[in-house]
Amino acid sequence: MQKIELRIPEDRLGVVIGKEGDTKKKIEELTGCKIFVSRDGIITIEGEDAIGFLKAQDVIRAIGYGFNPEVAFKLVSDDFVILDIINLDYSPNNLQRIKGRIIGKGGKMRKSIEHMLGVSVSVYHKSVAIIGEVDNVNSAREAINMIVEGSQHSTVYKFLESRRREIKLRSLDWEKQ
Repeated sequence: MQKIELRIPEDRLGVVIGKEGDTKKKIEELTGCKIFVSRDGIITIEGEDAIGFLKAQDVIRAIGYGFNPEVAFKLVSDDFVILDIINLDYSPNNLQRIKGRIIGKGGKMRKSIEHMLGVSVSVYHKSVAIIGEVDNVNSAREAINMIVEGSQHSTVYKFLESRRREIKLRSLDWEKQ
């Protein structure tokens, strides 16, 4: 039996539990793990199956980083879907500006990253979390790092377009085989 304790923000505990415990039950069903939630933000996961145990951790971490449970459940699929976290530990003065640049005016930049690369992005507290297929998540991480380092949005859009073309070409190559 494997056991781990995770701490998530208290404002996300209700999301992990879900209405009438539905989300918690679904995580347990999909992963084969038992989940115990305490009021102070500590979630204990117990499981026999190593893969289910790791997937339960990823789903709970994703919810803790601001994702909707339905998006977080993509991590339980048998596809090559991963969760990646980018820590934005900058001075408080810069943090709001950087988060604003990642989100963009009216959410345009974040939506562009999600749409062009087929990923989900959450900007929450001092981090950015990304869920998607490995190559797409790596490209999204690269685009977000470009924004953090001060690249203009137009430069990032060009990068996203080129990556989207590469991803489409790769998928066409796979279909031919």
